Amino acid sequence: MPVELTGKVALITGGSNGIGAASARRLAGLGVRVVVADVDVERGKLVADEAGGVFVRCDVTQPADSTEAVAVAVREFGGLDIAFLNAGIGTGCSLGDDFDADVYRRAMAINLDGVVYGAHAALPHVRASGGQIIATASMAGLMPMPGDPVYGANKAAVVGLVRSLAGAYPDIRVNALCPAFADTDIITPLRSTLQDIGMPILPVSAVVDTFMSIVEGSGTGEAWFVQSGRPSEPFGFRNPPGPRNPDGSRIDAARKDPVSIALEEN
Repeated sequence: MPVELTGKVALITGGSNGIGAASARRLAGLGVRVVVADVDVERGKLVADEAGGVFVRCDVTQPADSTEAVAVAVREFGGLDIAFLNAGIGTGCSLGDDFDADVYRRAMAINLDGVVYGAHAALPHVRASGGQIIATASMAGLMPMPGDPVYGANKAAVVGLVRSLAGAYPDIRVNALCPAFADTDIITPLRSTLQDIGMPILPVSAVVDTFMSIVEGSGTGEAWFVQSGRPSEPFGFRNPPGPRNPDGSRIDAARKDPVSIALEEN
């Protein structure tokens, strides 16, 4: 059955361009009330106007900005059903001679801290509505990214965060969107190289199609890949080996992580 989205409220970080802007337009076309959050005020306001929503300036590296963006959604529209934590940048440095601590810190602050701060701010309201959090990760979070290891690190962290949050908050849905190279500003420095080596560049619409599959789905703790020439679906993680008793028999507690068990016991 189609999911009824009319009247739902969505907050989109990094909403002034690329995947964020296209998602805002798609959701608005389905009757969702949209809050566009970004540091790019001019473009962000244009997208918000197109979507019939509101704009809020939000630097996701600042916790107070994420708190205010959520507050705007609640104040303007009465709640929050979908938090799409999408803001992100490329890194462009390795850990060799080109390593730049400031570039590293900025990339981690936007790509990882921004998701943490956004999820923290959104959680009470998304839980109240029984809604969902979706974070933009990347195929770089599912496979090695030799050309940008710092980007691979923060995107892998986003995937791990999403999977753990889904277990911690079973009353909502928490998922990750993991596109390959998509036709957005983030690939501008790489575009000619990608074209030279014949690497497909995804249309933004294909990424938004997968985003909508997550929005309208029922799963949680999933990382949906978006790759050229194949249908998108949740990535299949193998379970890591769990602990055993000395005789090799399973330990019942292995079905739960020890931190959760300790929290329940306390």
